[in-house]
Amino acid sequence: MAGEHLPVQLACRVLHVAESGYYAWHNRPPSNRLVKHAWLTEAIVGIHAASRGTYGSRRVHAELGLGLRIHVSHGTVELLMQRAGLHGNRRPRAKHVTPPVA
Repeated sequence: MAGEHLPVQLACRVLHVAESGYYAWHNRPPSNRLVKHAWLTEAIVGIHAASRGTYGSRRVHAELGLGLRIHVSHGTVELLMQRAGLHGNRRPRAKHVTPPVA
């Protein structure tokens, strides 16, 4: 709300939210999940950079688990990579050519 230069009182009235609730939310420290995701994102970005941008979520997940002993779900790695704008290189698909029938 402050980023759009709206008065807090007006925005809270329009959204039917108490001002005290807004300020309680605004002044709240970051959650444990947010802190953990920020830390994991740094690790994921490091692994992705070390692979020169070739590792996708599967290899990054494997590197976290096997290499760094950080146990995290595959879905979390996918989510954090997507939020960070990271993706691996895809291999070109093999062309399957059917031989001509004689």
